Amino acid sequence: MRIDEAIERILGHMPKRLPPGGCDRVIHGDPGRGMHGIAVTFMASRAVLERAAAAGADFIITHEPTWWNHHDHTDWLHGDPVQHDKAAFIEAHGQVLWRLHDHVHIGWPDMIAQGVLQALGWQAQALPDRANIVELPAQPLRAVAAHVRARLGAATVRVAGDLDAPVRRLAFLPGACGGRRQLDLLRQPDVDAVFCGESAEWETCEYVRDAVAQGGGKGLIIAGHANSEEAGMAHVAGLVRGWIPEVPVVHLPTGDPFSYLT
Repeated sequence: MRIDEAIERILGHMPKRLPPGGCDRVIHGDPGRGMHGIAVTFMASRAVLERAAAAGADFIITHEPTWWNHHDHTDWLHGDPVQHDKAAFIEAHGQVLWRLHDHVHIGWPDMIAQGVLQALGWQAQALPDRANIVELPAQPLRAVAAHVRARLGAATVRVAGDLDAPVRRLAFLPGACGGRRQLDLLRQPDVDAVFCGESAEWETCEYVRDAVAQGGGKGLIIAGHANSEEAGMAHVAGLVRGWIPEVPVVHLPTGDPFSYLT
């Protein structure tokens, strides 16, 4: 099977086919060539590319950008040694990189959310008639944050708000959808907290701080972008494994890029 044929098969299983112009496209390499294996990852970091090469995977499906900007533009990187070395590695190992971002974020729960909800044990708590809302047994914000940290394997989570305030309904927004989207959900009267991957520090967390200062009980749990979506790409890898049984399919976790000093 050629890589472009595999791409078409995968897109055929998406909820709908999106028009060109978004994130999802071949980022590097010739999709008209054959393949020996598929690696699915949150982000095609240099370390992930090396592990893919060692595993014999030459078709890399990555959720997030390879070239450090949302649409993988490279014109601004001319002459950059890090970009040059990474591209040279991809070429030397015959790898083809395809971005799969927009298509797996269609609907509720989308494919990323399905994997993360499963990892958290919250599949049954996702409200089918309210997008991105999870209903939990009432528990303190600190307990929800501790559960997220343990189940997602995060070294740390960041929490804003009253740690003892009860959480019943949670806005579930893995990744980085932006402060406005987070606040649109958090402002709903029956939503107690937001779970997300990342958030600008002058947006949602400051709204939460002001709400608490005024006697409100809003909260925010930030798990880190990779930590919040990694399980989603593991879920996607399992789907691809069933869709394309002709070649081996591996999930290669990217891991949290940060170190934490204590």
